[in-house]
Amino acid sequence: MQNLRYKHYFLVLLTIVAVFNYLDRFVLSLLLEPIKYDLQLNDSQLGLLTGIAFSLFYAIAGVPIARWADRGNRNTIISLTTALWSGMVALSALAGNFTQLLLARVGVAVGEAGCVPPALSLIADYFSREDRPRATSIYFLSSPIALIIGYVGGGWLAENLGWRMTFVVVGLPGIALAMLVKFTLLEPRLQHKASEAARIPSFKEVLTTLWRQETFPHIVTAFLVAYLFGSGILIWLPAFLMRSYAMGPIEVGSWLALVSGVCGILGVYLGGWLATRYAKGQESLHMRAASLCFSICGGLYVLAYIVTSKYMSLTCIAMLTFLGSLATGVIFSAIQSLVSGRLRSVAVSLVLLLANLVGAGLGPLAIGVLSDLLAPIFRQESLRYALVIFSPGYFWVAYHYWQASVTIEADIRAVELEENNVDISDYELINTGEIASDIRKI
Repeated sequence: MQNLRYKHYFLVLLTIVAVFNYLDRFVLSLLLEPIKYDLQLNDSQLGLLTGIAFSLFYAIAGVPIARWADRGNRNTIISLTTALWSGMVALSALAGNFTQLLLARVGVAVGEAGCVPPALSLIADYFSREDRPRATSIYFLSSPIALIIGYVGGGWLAENLGWRMTFVVVGLPGIALAMLVKFTLLEPRLQHKASEAARIPSFKEVLTTLWRQETFPHIVTAFLVAYLFGSGILIWLPAFLMRSYAMGPIEVGSWLALVSGVCGILGVYLGGWLATRYAKGQESLHMRAASLCFSICGGLYVLAYIVTSKYMSLTCIAMLTFLGSLATGVIFSAIQSLVSGRLRSVAVSLVLLLANLVGAGLGPLAIGVLSDLLAPIFRQESLRYALVIFSPGYFWVAYHYWQASVTIEADIRAVELEENNVDISDYELINTGEIASDIRKI
């Protein structure tokens, strides 16, 4: 019973830390308009600030931090990086120009790179393959919870205290969370012999192992494309509502907290619960469901931006948020199951590396540039049509998750046999179905 209580506390605390990890991104998206007019910036600069300036350093720092996490004390890593990003968010309040704010975002990015990969690695150590989808879904409730807090609280703070004080209020609580992680969580590796750490493979071996699979490249590509289109759309969504429907920060924050936050929480939790309750160990079915969800989301995103009623637009956003969130837990759970315990942090960091470097880095910037290019034609509505152009990208995402469904269960079984020291060289057949069949015979 005590162990169960600790697992619950462990998961809740990591989820709260992740809430603050995501929080500043949602708050920043809500603050783009006041920052733009205060610092006299254009949309391309805002796109650079929210895109490549953040994601480049997030991605670059993520891999060495993940390598450290696969060898060292993950609690210490999460604690140190939480303190770093929280301090840099607070320091953003002192920015007097674009360059200073850009440097602050770089510091935030380096800190936030040390949150998700070590946390998911710890969750995989504490929860079995069958229970991972639900545990991972609970962890990723942090994103919609952060969205609600960021849009509602950030909107109120922006209108009442200004964007500078908003950064201070959002940043400082993370220091206390960093101390809680350091002094109250346990690292399972400390109970193992130190010699086990020497068996961590080289980075070249990690890449060879991951890209040897048929499934992992499809999941990486799906993530990259989803981040390219999704991060750009998400960052610019508040600005779109403000420009096209003359909504204020509090109104935008309240509506997005409802349609994106609440629907996101329902979708993330329900997706993990359904996978654990009705489809344990059926990752192929999980991937096909994810593919279907993203296909529908592609159409709903287009509809959300071409309608002329803000209520119809918000309804579409609510629906697509729910559908897209259903896949969150099962996708990250599948990544953890596709690799052995020695590779889990690096596997997640590689997915996030490419997704942030290419996807999140270029997505917001591309929409900002496209909006500026369309401004002479569409004027106030240029952002609307830039978002419409980006929306069909989700069909590309759906294709790769469907392809991943074909090979994922055979790849996971091969990893499980390797972890149990079973020689699978006799089962490396050309046909994936034959591989899965022979493994089942064992």
